[in-house]
Amino acid sequence: MTEHTAQPHPNQFALLGQRRFAPFFWTQFAGAANDNLFKFAFTVMVTYQLQVAWLPPSLAGLVIGALFILPFLLFSATAGQVTDKLEKTRIIRFVKNLEIAIMLVAAAGFLAGSAAVLLACVFLMGLHSTLFGPVKFAYLPQALNERELTGGNGMVEMGTFVAILLGNVAGGLLVALPGVGHGAVAAACVLLALAGRAVAQAIPPAPATDPHLAINWNPVSETWRNLQLARGNPVVFRSLLGISWMWFFGAVFLSQFPSFAKEVLHGNEQVASLLLVVFSIGIGTGSLLCEVLSRRHVEIGLVPLGAIGMSVFAIDLYFASRGLAAPAGGPVMGLAAFLAERAHWRVMADLAGLSLFAGLYSVPMYALIQLRSQPTHRARIIAANNILNALFMIASAVLAGALLSAGFTVPQIFLFTGIANAVVALYIFLLVPEYLLRFVAWVLSRCVYRFKVRGDEHIPTQGAAILACNHVSFVDAVLLMAASPRPIYFVMDHRIFRVPVLGWLFRLAKAIPIAPQREDAATYEAAFERAAQVLKDGDLLAIFPEGGITRDGQLQPFKGGIMKILERARADGLEVPVVPMALTHLWGSFFSRIENGGAMVRPFRRGVLSRVGLNVGPQLAASQVQPEPLRERVAGLLALG
Repeated sequence: MTEHTAQPHPNQFALLGQRRFAPFFWTQFAGAANDNLFKFAFTVMVTYQLQVAWLPPSLAGLVIGALFILPFLLFSATAGQVTDKLEKTRIIRFVKNLEIAIMLVAAAGFLAGSAAVLLACVFLMGLHSTLFGPVKFAYLPQALNERELTGGNGMVEMGTFVAILLGNVAGGLLVALPGVGHGAVAAACVLLALAGRAVAQAIPPAPATDPHLAINWNPVSETWRNLQLARGNPVVFRSLLGISWMWFFGAVFLSQFPSFAKEVLHGNEQVASLLLVVFSIGIGTGSLLCEVLSRRHVEIGLVPLGAIGMSVFAIDLYFASRGLAAPAGGPVMGLAAFLAERAHWRVMADLAGLSLFAGLYSVPMYALIQLRSQPTHRARIIAANNILNALFMIASAVLAGALLSAGFTVPQIFLFTGIANAVVALYIFLLVPEYLLRFVAWVLSRCVYRFKVRGDEHIPTQGAAILACNHVSFVDAVLLMAASPRPIYFVMDHRIFRVPVLGWLFRLAKAIPIAPQREDAATYEAAFERAAQVLKDGDLLAIFPEGGITRDGQLQPFKGGIMKILERARADGLEVPVVPMALTHLWGSFFSRIENGGAMVRPFRRGVLSRVGLNVGPQLAASQVQPEPLRERVAGLLALG
């Protein structure tokens, strides 16, 4: 299997009918379910059924969680190297064979009631997940193309949380079966491992991306090297930090569900389980919504939207859970009594909302990391992500414990986390303006206009290219951002940078100001220097060959600047393709000029959500480009409506 060669799917669910995705999906689903069935059954067993002096029930969950996370810190770096060096399907099958062996030992531990054996298996299952983590996310970019990557990640994220939920429920129910509980858990763990291995046999080959890599077996030095490797790409590294923060955020809520259910909501174990169900459904729903909201591209504009929702609902959860009265009939209430209280529905709505927006937040970040990481060391970047995730989850446990010790209530911890999320998100978006820019483009193209793109498959997902488009309004560049899966560097009239808000936005996007040569020769020459560097870096460069926004709605003559850019590229040894584009139905809208008038007057002169579009034509080789034939191409795209 080579990267991005498969045909696109009609929607993300159709991937479940394709061999390149379905066996992999069910393999990871079975593994996540088995992890959680085993861990939860063991936790219940040592909490309620076994009397282990050296493992008191109050510490059981903490010890089991810490042992499971420890291998991520110790072995993620090695796992990333192995995944880059070897064929990925081979690694997956080895990991599933290892899972069968571990579950056979765990089965013996359950039957013998041996906490020591089961603790050893917790560590080994953590090792199993550590080995599977890099291959799990490095496999997807080799199996799916850019238009499928968001949907594929959404399916995997949804499947993981559904598997966690089902594993926890099954583990709790099976271990509680009178007389046969331990045997039932043992059998279920082994059967799930066998099922996962059987499905893994159908995963198609995924070639090694760096077969000549020399593995460094020192986990400390390799961990540091992986983190430095990730830091080499600032957008990717800060996305790793953003994902790790999401795990910090989620771990705070998940770890506090039992005490929140008992002490604040005055509910029993069933209520605690309901909170987990609502959280899992929210994450899954948000993950699946990503493909729809992103129009099947890697749309990182959803990340700020997710961060806003996470904070809003986390903060409201604090207000919704203040002053809830204890039940009159006893210390705790059952599921039916809990659901009968109207105030509890607001709590569940907040929980569903924050988890849904967490799904919108995380899936585009995972897809961005997969898309922007170099294939030769993609798995090592994923390994760095797993290391950071583990550190952030440990930090969340330490901080939550410290806040509880300082006298904070659980709702106050939720409030603190919601406010902290807003601060951290703002910091990340200022460090990586692309997230904020894409969010503005996403809002404009969906909430201000009804923006339809045709031919976006002609926008290259890799390599340098020039995008040549007509110029109708002050937001043309923002709409082009919304249509492209990659960042675009714009060459724009220097006067547009004086427009309030939009000028700041374009400076944030590192747009290149250009002025007429006779007016400002230095700015003119600097623009071509920067444009040449963008193409040498392998990025997308967008120009508006008319040289300014149309004053009558008609396509103006194209100037010769594009030829100078192509000549500079040719001098640098580059033959850069040109992609013709046409923005349609923008003339007369709020951000365009009107006949005998200016732009941005009378906000609703075209109503709300007016229809606009972008038509993208096939690429032209640099040798085929001349200003007038290129103008005719753009005019032809405009005529499509």
